[in-house]
Amino acid sequence: MGETASKEYILGVGGMTCNGCANNVKTALSAVAGVSAVNIDLDGAKATVNAEVDNQEVLEVAVTNAGYSIHEPGAPLDLLQTISSPKLPEFNWSDVSVWKQSAHNTKWCLIGCSIGEFGTLAYYSSSGIASDLELYSNIWYFYAILPLINGLITSVMLETGILMRGQMDFRNALSTALGMSFISMLMMEIAMEITDLLFTNGELGMSPLAIPFMLVVGFLTPWPYNYWRLKKYGQACH
Repeated sequence: MGETASKEYILGVGGMTCNGCANNVKTALSAVAGVSAVNIDLDGAKATVNAEVDNQEVLEVAVTNAGYSIHEPGAPLDLLQTISSPKLPEFNWSDVSVWKQSAHNTKWCLIGCSIGEFGTLAYYSSSGIASDLELYSNIWYFYAILPLINGLITSVMLETGILMRGQMDFRNALSTALGMSFISMLMMEIAMEITDLLFTNGELGMSPLAIPFMLVVGFLTPWPYNYWRLKKYGQACH
């Protein structure tokens, strides 16, 4: 049986809103057996693939599994490719590809936010620095806000690193990271800290029992908002 000849496939890819997205699609396609070259056209919302495969379905599956959608190459860009399109599709909550992509975004934001917030709360517990604070006093609020700030900082740092791995220079990567939705991250941070406070009865610190609940609540709280932002405005942090 002869070997499959290399062919060029052009895929219309929906959901790519930044260089990080383009790198995600390129990585997913490059991982398919038989693929020798991948070129991503972010502005044209398409991927050109040279591969020794029998049909392009395997390539389309790789794209959709990465959280992006497939459309006909050259078709009018939908809301996920451009914010400025004069004819915007009607918003709905049933776009599976957007749910997957917003979940991917939320996951990375959760990891970044958790590093700073969990680290700060763990320090409170180990050092006892916040153990004798009067509940809801001014100093208590100061220490309560600090984990949120640190979580935002570590999330931006992580996002910057991810974008730089996708071949983006530091300045553009930092600018993109700072352009992420702080509303989403604040929702996540506040939800996690409130969950922890329920376990500690208001004492600032880290309760090990609260960690899995904090992660679940931290993920679920901003996920619908991230879907809405991505579907309606085509804005995503990854």
